[in-house]
Amino acid sequence: MVKKLIVLGGVAAGMSAASKARRVNPDAEITVYTNEEHISYAGCGLPYFIGGTVKSEDKLIARTIEEFKESNIDVKLNSEAISLAPASKSIEIKDVVTGKTFKDNYDKLVIATGARALVPPFEGVEKMGIFKLRNVNDGVKIKQYLEEYRPSNIVIIGGGYIGLEMVEVFIEKGCRVTLIERAPHILPNMDDDMANILAAYLEERGVTIRVGESVEAFPGGESVEKVKTDKGEIPADFVLLSIGVTPNTEFTGGSGVELGPRNAILVDMEMKTSIEDIYAAGDCATAWHAISGKDVYIPLGTTANKQGKIAGENAVGGHAKFNGVLGTGIARVLEMEVSRSGLSERECRELGIEYEARVIKSRTAAHYCPVSGSMHLKLVVDKENKTLIGAQIVGFQGAASRIDMLAVAMTSKATVEELTDMDLAYSPPFSPVWDPVLVALNQF
Repeated sequence: MVKKLIVLGGVAAGMSAASKARRVNPDAEITVYTNEEHISYAGCGLPYFIGGTVKSEDKLIARTIEEFKESNIDVKLNSEAISLAPASKSIEIKDVVTGKTFKDNYDKLVIATGARALVPPFEGVEKMGIFKLRNVNDGVKIKQYLEEYRPSNIVIIGGGYIGLEMVEVFIEKGCRVTLIERAPHILPNMDDDMANILAAYLEERGVTIRVGESVEAFPGGESVEKVKTDKGEIPADFVLLSIGVTPNTEFTGGSGVELGPRNAILVDMEMKTSIEDIYAAGDCATAWHAISGKDVYIPLGTTANKQGKIAGENAVGGHAKFNGVLGTGIARVLEMEVSRSGLSERECRELGIEYEARVIKSRTAAHYCPVSGSMHLKLVVDKENKTLIGAQIVGFQGAASRIDMLAVAMTSKATVEELTDMDLAYSPPFSPVWDPVLVALNQF
């Protein structure tokens, strides 16, 4: 019987783990340590808080400390794990406010310490006006800075989801926006032909896109004035670093906990680590890819919640399994939507998978409907067994959500032949009489 469960991390995976553990085991002592000031918040909603669609940061909180206390879950804020000793089943915790340290012991441990924004050691990166966006405090600081200083030349470094979603915030504030991406195209997790559709649209909206370019420094005074790259200098009075994240796993050093891709904690399908009685979940952990069969690092809020739930259940005696990820993602950038699931062409080549790919251009609704907009859909199919293994969508309202049916098809290992006659709903405001998904499937 598990008497004491410690959970490290108080956002998606951590609080899902604690909540599920409490439902499974009403009697266990459950303590959550988090190094943040907020818990159980919707990080994906931060761009909409900064932009004003979400009026208060409180709206991003799913459950408060008081609500968890009612479930007899003790949450300790500003408490960071700094070392782990599995032999004595102890964690060393640091109070980030006072600097004092103490130890606590566990019967079972769930590590859900998440990830932090990647901040390379660029010269001048500490200057005023340079921000990252990872947690609620980051969002509050950015919102306050925009309101107080009203910057006009914005540089976003990184062309992933967060950077792209923040484009809308800056454009609506009348700012000039430059987006720098070191990779050959924005949206590096999609193929270039699909990503370039979004890039062309953004350029039409006045965004300057600079790809294949590396940031080197931030010259100037105390506040950011420009961004120096390997191809020149760009004026900037506000910079958003959106380069990616790195898992918070350093405190496990020397503990024997095995790490996997990107130094994330390696877990099995039950969220077990290499050390008995220790589980891991969320943005600090790996996941099993349902198509490639490889351990991958794809930090997403949806995955964190699912993994946390399973880790919490198993930590108090269960044997639930996490059946993997497809890397399904979706985002809105101004009026355009993008989504993807499964493997891209690039990933297929890296994995040595023989594949076929088709791209079609269609409409989100019947052409005569006012809501109808263009959409591009790419499907990737395994050449040997004809199963659907990848999908990417770029289009306007109503386009991107079609990725969900394609993710279901991939999860089911469905073949093109099995999918081409799907009885999809039709009504002019929602789809052409031939849904774009069916049009794409019939290209194979």
